[in-house]
Amino acid sequence: MRLDKLLSNMKYGSRKDIKKLLKQDLITINEMPAKDPSRHVNPDTDLIKVDGETVDYRENITLMMYKPAGVISATKDASQSTVTDLLPEAYQPYALKVAGRLDKDAEGLLILTTDGKLIHDIISPNKAIAKVYEVETEKPVENIKALEAPMTLLDARDQPYTVKKPKILHHEGTFVRLSIEEGKFHQIKRMFEHISHHVVHLKRVQINDLPLDPDLKRGEVKVLENKDLDRLIKK
Repeated sequence: MRLDKLLSNMKYGSRKDIKKLLKQDLITINEMPAKDPSRHVNPDTDLIKVDGETVDYRENITLMMYKPAGVISATKDASQSTVTDLLPEAYQPYALKVAGRLDKDAEGLLILTTDGKLIHDIISPNKAIAKVYEVETEKPVENIKALEAPMTLLDARDQPYTVKKPKILHHEGTFVRLSIEEGKFHQIKRMFEHISHHVVHLKRVQINDLPLDPDLKRGEVKVLENKDLDRLIKK
């Protein structure tokens, strides 16, 4: 890969900016000053530094985040805090995107990745990826079976759709743990509103076979390894 392409992908600036850094001897390859922006480098074997900072390039990176309530599942927003604002500096250079959003006031497991195919696998309705949520309602849910009955809701464009039957995993009083294979606009809240219950707390705790790491605190992230990705997209 060309040096200027790699560094621009890592958000060290435009190719014009990279040329300026090279002229200032701020870029080194294997501890030697680099001069040529078109030089081909191997990020797996070459030690690349910008102003003394090691460039940790990965072709793809996937993070698990414990998303806190109050931030939006977006990469940027002019007026609201986003999940990418919470990322440690080491992950800021990556062009991470959200794979399956969570409502602003919801919390829990969120996946951020540079892998477009993985995003498609997680959010595509055809893949039927199960997402597990814990729901707390304002009053005890005495008509839990009504959640499993056929219901029609409106999506983000106010178009009606028939909800795929959820799996009720646990129910006790105001607490419900359930699994759905969809992720329409405010779907969980609208499902409960449909049976006359108001959701006061919503947390996503699992996607497919991958649970939220119990050691993560709100706002923290961890890099997912291949074994984690296998659980995430396992059929």
